[in-house]
Amino acid sequence: MDLGLKDRVAIVAASSQGLGKAVASALAREGVKLALCARTEHILVATAEEIHRATGVDVITRKLDLTKHSQVKKFVSETVEEFGRIDICVANAGGPPTKSFEETTDEDWERATQLNLMSTVYLAKETLPLMQQRRWGRFIAITSMTVKQPVDGLILSNSVRAGVSGLIKTLANEYGRYNVLVNSVCPGYTATARLIELSQRLAEKEGVTPKDIEDRWAGQTPLGRIGTPEEFANVLVFLASERASYVTGVSLGIDGGIVKGLY
Repeated sequence: MDLGLKDRVAIVAASSQGLGKAVASALAREGVKLALCARTEHILVATAEEIHRATGVDVITRKLDLTKHSQVKKFVSETVEEFGRIDICVANAGGPPTKSFEETTDEDWERATQLNLMSTVYLAKETLPLMQQRRWGRFIAITSMTVKQPVDGLILSNSVRAGVSGLIKTLANEYGRYNVLVNSVCPGYTATARLIELSQRLAEKEGVTPKDIEDRWAGQTPLGRIGTPEEFANVLVFLASERASYVTGVSLGIDGGIVKGLY
């Protein structure tokens, strides 16, 4: 199936590793030109070089802090200067720390809000008007299955990412008339460094091994296993494509069926 993505231009945030890297790589395989950003420059540059060698697509990188609106604005401006437009924006950021409500501080809540909600707001503010002008665009936020089914110990993610879902649904309503599609994708347990970190913290608390924790998660999933970043990225690439032209306002779970709710 031709996804109609060749020579499109995409921003992929937090793309030096994990789900962001998988998404960037999958888009590149479809011929999408990339603007990648992350906080750790040497890892980001290595990722960009790896993608360029494998696919031949043009890739630019910028080290930046997504919680700073001025830095996001400059990054978007430089992407337009380099490629002439922005067709796709993938809003992504690392998750907040694992804590119970009792363990959280005011600073934890402020940081989580900036990291996950406001970074998405900043990217939307800078990219959606550009897509609106061209009457074509895809804005996709990576959230978490926690927006559909809260996970114990992830009070910050459970709360703040739900706000991102509300933002995405509202933006879909406001920008649909301009042929700009706005969706979010909700990964479940997926084999990334973030998942390893979470399993290690839970294992320490419970006095078990990280493998015990990961086996538990796999057992809770109807497919009986943890997902791969590539499986996640393939679905996101479809949403970014021409073939998903009547899909907007959706929070799509990519979770192996672990969420038990109907929606």
